[in-house]
Order: sequence, then C-alpha cells, then structure tokens
Amino acid sequence: MLVVDDTPANITLLAEALSPQYRVRFATSGPRALELIARNDELPDLILLDVMMPEMDGYEVCRQLKEDAATRDIPVIFVSARNEVSSQEHGFNVGGVDYITKPFDLPLVRARVRTHVNLKRRTDLLEQLANLDGLTGIANRRRFDEVLDLEWRRATRTESPLSVVLLDVDHFKLYNDHYGHGLGDDCLRQVAAALAEALPRGGDLAARYGGEEFAAILPACDVDGAVAVAERIRAAIEQRRIPHATSKTAAFVTISAGCAGLQPLFENRHIELLEAADRALYEAKRAGRNQVCST
Repeated sequence: MLVVDDTPANITLLAEALSPQYRVRFATSGPRALELIARNDELPDLILLDVMMPEMDGYEVCRQLKEDAATRDIPVIFVSARNEVSSQEHGFNVGGVDYITKPFDLPLVRARVRTHVNLKRRTDLLEQLANLDGLTGIANRRRFDEVLDLEWRRATRTESPLSVVLLDVDHFKLYNDHYGHGLGDDCLRQVAAALAEALPRGGDLAARYGGEEFAAILPACDVDGAVAVAERIRAAIEQRRIPHATSKTAAFVTISAGCAGLQPLFENRHIELLEAADRALYEAKRAGRNQVCST
C-alpha cells in the first residue's frame, strides 16, 4: 500500500488505520511517489493518492502511472477535500478506481481499500493464469514479450545491461518420433523445470518461447553473466540424463543456447537483442549442439 499526501497528519491517520492489515509506505509529494515506485521492484498493490499537492497534483501522478505499462494496472484511490462531481469525474477519467473525501470516515476507508485489494488479487490471479504456459507451468511467449519490454524500459532508465538467453532442445523432433508426444511433453516439462531452477535471481524470467524453444530474460546482467547462466542451464538439463536414443548429439536430452546482452538505449529496439541471441543459438547448433554461444 502506498499513501501519497503532503500533509503528515493525513499519512499518520491512514497508516494507523491500514497498517494492521497492510504494509504501508508513504510519500509526501507526487515526484517522490513516482521515484519510490520506479526504484522498487515490488510495486504497491494499491495507491491512496491525495489530489491537491504542490509540485505535481494527484491527477498528473495518476496520468503518468497509467501511461507506464509497468504501473498502469495499480489501482489508484483519490483522496481529496473536494467533493464536487466534476472533481470526482476527472479522477475517474484519468484512471482512478475510487474517490474518498476528507475528513476521513476510517471504517469506510478500510472497507473501500479492502474491496479494491480483493479485486486486484483476483485480477492478478487471472493475469497470472493468462501468462503461464499450459504445458510447462512457466511463463508463456506473451509474458516473455511483456517482461522484455518492461525490462528494456527499466534498463534504459537505469543505464544497466540487459541479456537474453534463447535455447532449443536438440533433435526434439526425433525424440517425439521415437518416444511419442506424451513422453515428449514430459521431456519439455523437465527442461522447463531445470531452466527455472537454474536461474539465480528472483527478477530473472524463464519462459517457453514456442514448441521446444525456451528463453530467459536476465535484467542487470551483461553477456558474460548470461553465458555463465546459460552454461548452468545446459549442465542442469544434461545432468537430468533424460534418455534420447535417437539424438545425434548424445544418449540423453541436451540443449543448445544462444546469449546476447547490451545496454539498451532509447534508439535501440529489443528485437535487436532477440535477433542477436537467435544468431548465437544458430551458431551453437552449427558448431555441434549441446553448447552455449554468444554474440
């Protein structure tokens, strides 16, 4: 929960009312609120936002939040001493979900916050299910594309590197032809599990890219770090010793991986990062498979 108000007494009142049930952070200005959100990986589940503040009013804060893909789904409840219909209408028009007037009726505040937090939880659950690959349980291609765009923007703002790993199960068509699609699905689930377990940080993303192709997004990681992570993934899958009698590379399932990393700039496009990783993956296959290459 993030409470944004330029009056400390209001922050204290709301924090005391909400802290028994929620973890509450606060900011005393619009720019400070935007800074806190940008600097923290953990986004608030809900924002209580004062309308009338110096420097930047609550409407402008909300407008900026709704323009950013990373923050547009955070519900915003406006808080104001102004109760005119036109003010409330404007709040809804810029993206607010509710409007609370001062002085506070704390039981009503708690009830409205509880309602919107519960709605947010249901929405997040539905969104999570929509972002998961039905076979492997890791992120799907849709989620991969969303996160890559978000991390690209973040890396541009923070001037930090961003890396991607693309990997492919070697000779998977031969595996399916020999063992059947049922065991083929089991194989893909094991590869996905090994990939997810091999990623070292909570902010990394493992995804099924399509078919027997998988991918990982590694924020704040240069290409050398990506190669080290990809090698860990390759070794983890190799160590599972999933039998592959018809492989032309080994007697068990292996993967080839391509890594690319760069420092995103405004003029760059993240498609260039994917294309570079794809070229590296092609090189790993051309060089004999069951290995990691980078560009």
